[in-house]
Amino acid sequence: MTQREHLGEFEQLVLLAILRLGTDAYGMTIRREIEERADRPTSIGALYLTLERLEEKKFIRSELGDATPERGGRAKRFFTVNASGKAMLRKSLQAVRKMATGYFPIGETL
Repeated sequence: MTQREHLGEFEQLVLLAILRLGTDAYGMTIRREIEERADRPTSIGALYLTLERLEEKKFIRSELGDATPERGGRAKRFFTVNASGKAMLRKSLQAVRKMATGYFPIGETL
């Protein structure tokens, strides 16, 4: 299995956060989504490294928004998950579900 055919846990969380946020998916909102929903402290550096890696793998794409005065004239970089990213996320989550099947007692779920 090549690196392109595998998603790590944090990559899964980042992709899910981007999908949940829709058109509002940029660095700080992605970080906040992961911290709040997954209860996982996230450094902005680790997040941006992961976003770069996912973009290199062609699972996400980014584009710059308009510059804003509240950001000192800097633009936000917005992220979207493309079709191959969605397919890889689906495949990765299915693998986790298959591994978990039968592990939990009847009636107990993940």
